[in-house]
Amino acid sequence: MNSFAESSRLRLEPFKIACSNCNLRELCLPVGLSRENLNRLDNLVANRRAIARGESLFRAGETFLSLYAVRTGFFKTRVSSEDGRDQVTGFQMAGELLGLDGISTDNHTCDAVALEDSQVCVIPYNQLEGLSREFTELQHQFHKIMSREIVRDHGVMLLLGSMRAEERLAAFLLNLTQRLQARGFSASSLILRMTREEIGSYLGLKLETVSRTFSKFQEEGILDVKQRQIQVLAQEKLENLVNGSNR
Repeated sequence: MNSFAESSRLRLEPFKIACSNCNLRELCLPVGLSRENLNRLDNLVANRRAIARGESLFRAGETFLSLYAVRTGFFKTRVSSEDGRDQVTGFQMAGELLGLDGISTDNHTCDAVALEDSQVCVIPYNQLEGLSREFTELQHQFHKIMSREIVRDHGVMLLLGSMRAEERLAAFLLNLTQRLQARGFSASSLILRMTREEIGSYLGLKLETVSRTFSKFQEEGILDVKQRQIQVLAQEKLENLVNGSNR
């Protein structure tokens, strides 16, 4: 599908809730901005897009023009290998940024696909660069976001390089619940927006291994698993699994 045809499917509409009034503001924007600078930021983030489940926000090879702050919904990023297999590289939720992959080469290096009906705030990158040079709070926050992505990538490398299957899944679930808790959701009850196959791709595990590990956690009283509904019954056991792998 060409980019024009794809963009016509992404409904662009006026941004109804300004950054200054957004309840996710502290997750993706600097705290302590003056009213004047908040208004300028509101003008920068002038549009949002609605992306239906299964549709791409952007694809590898497309020209990089904007960053996208997830307002509602859930995304996965993926890259395709030469033999046609997809590798999941991350999962993004409300308050997190998509599109940082395109900064260095001016082209996106991965696909971003909605795992459920979602909305994103569109942030034109050239305008963001200009604005961040004018007030340091925005520049500082943007550097923090980029640093957080680097730390997250290092964490994934640790998962893939040194942890057993149980430890990988435990670390994944703990990270997911912590991020959800930061957004005001329950730290112990969640609905997985991704499939077990996608989790396996991200963690470097086979689908059968992921399913078997979920069953093991349920048998041991760590989780209550009902398809995609997960109840964490013993968070300390998940933490012990992860901490044990770091000794």
